[in-house]
Amino acid sequence: MKIAVASDHRGFAIKSKILQMISEAGHEAIDLGTDSIESVDYPDFAGQVAKSVSHGEIDRGILICGSGLGMCIVANKFPNVRATQCHDDLSAEMSRLHNDSNVLCLSADMLGDKLINRMINIWLKTEFEGGRHARRLEKIAEIEREVAAEEDRD
Repeated sequence: MKIAVASDHRGFAIKSKILQMISEAGHEAIDLGTDSIESVDYPDFAGQVAKSVSHGEIDRGILICGSGLGMCIVANKFPNVRATQCHDDLSAEMSRLHNDSNVLCLSADMLGDKLINRMINIWLKTEFEGGRHARRLEKIAEIEREVAAEEDRD
């Protein structure tokens, strides 16, 4: 699986550990920045990962900022992106089982290394359950198409 990882300055220290973990799990890890602890704007990096997921260039993405919230907001602006901000093992598992999450958003400030590692492992290994959940995801995709069609008319 091709997985892009990006962070703002607050998530920079954790990002390198996540990239290594992904590689060690046998996946292709792609670093989309940032490259230091120097202050940057999280939308720039979240947008790069989300655009790559949206266009099918990568399979999944992981985003890290102070809270995980800002990255999640940005990522969900892109069609075909289902970004979820997870904070424990259960939210990581359910985001995949029921929502087929393709972008995981994490807090650098509120989560410890062990929890982050567990959540990423769960998120990478958990398969989408399908069934009634697939029907619901199709409804989300239909909403995205309707919004895009309305924007094209304007």
